[in-house]
Amino acid sequence: MNKLLVICGPTATGKTGLALRLADRFNGELVSADSRQVYKYMNIGTGKDVPEDFWPEISNIPFQGRKVPYLTNGKTRIWGYDLVHPKEEFSVAQYVDIAHAIISHILREGKLPILVGGTGLYIKSVTDGIATSTVPKNYGLRKVLETKTVEKLGVGLGRLDPARLEAMNASDRANPRRLIRAIEIASYKGTPVLPNASTYDTLRIGLSLKKEELDVRINARVEARVRAGMREEIAGLLEKGVRWSSQSTSSIGYRQWKGYFKEEVSLSEAVSAWKSAEEKYAKRQKTWFKRDERIRWFDVSKEDYLKEIEKTVKKWYSSK
Repeated sequence: MNKLLVICGPTATGKTGLALRLADRFNGELVSADSRQVYKYMNIGTGKDVPEDFWPEISNIPFQGRKVPYLTNGKTRIWGYDLVHPKEEFSVAQYVDIAHAIISHILREGKLPILVGGTGLYIKSVTDGIATSTVPKNYGLRKVLETKTVEKLGVGLGRLDPARLEAMNASDRANPRRLIRAIEIASYKGTPVLPNASTYDTLRIGLSLKKEELDVRINARVEARVRAGMREEIAGLLEKGVRWSSQSTSSIGYRQWKGYFKEEVSLSEAVSAWKSAEEKYAKRQKTWFKRDERIRWFDVSKEDYLKEIEKTVKKWYSSK
């Protein structure tokens, strides 16, 4: 029936826990839609909350000359973790290719694929397709642009595509990597090809929580990750040759530690910056997902939200 269940929403709302619960209830498998969880060795900061009874395996699905890994407990599998080394770059187009391959594999086995995560662009690219994801990288242009300041990159994008610059939020305008990609797309001379629209029968479940309660959860989770060994995880990445300019360590939860490792800020300042970045990210996630009217929202502070979600999924899953 090509059923695809999507579980989305801001960080710290319990998406993975819900997905595992529904996978057990409806014979499903998880596909991570988190742009940070694709990297190996980045477990604590990205929130790969893997149950203790899961272990790693390798599938027969090919990806960039390798086989796609997954986690399993013998019944349920979690896909989308540890796809590339933190020194490698990873694009939306690559994610879409591998996600469709994994989803097709799950469907062939007669199971329910559950696309779960907070990276809205990943989810939209899989379910709806995004033409700009097919625009190839221009390494010559990138080499030139990487020498420019954020201010000059903004000016350059404003000349090429003022509407795109206007649509970017403050965080994106301060992010050289995103500005460079936007310029790359605006400079592309070909015609972007919209990937074929998916034929999935999709149910979109969104998890929500009031800002005050969500901030409490975010702060508690950041503190827990610090106690779990976040400093050691980052130190290990640096020992493996990962640079602060890498795509992986420029993500939230990692770049806020740069000043600490360079002995420019204290531990408390780095952790505070991390909490603030996560709160701002959650706000951007809410804005992104609220634009999609197809999402059915459930407040996770409500006592019966899990039962209501299970009832909604059961009705959809049993329909033709």
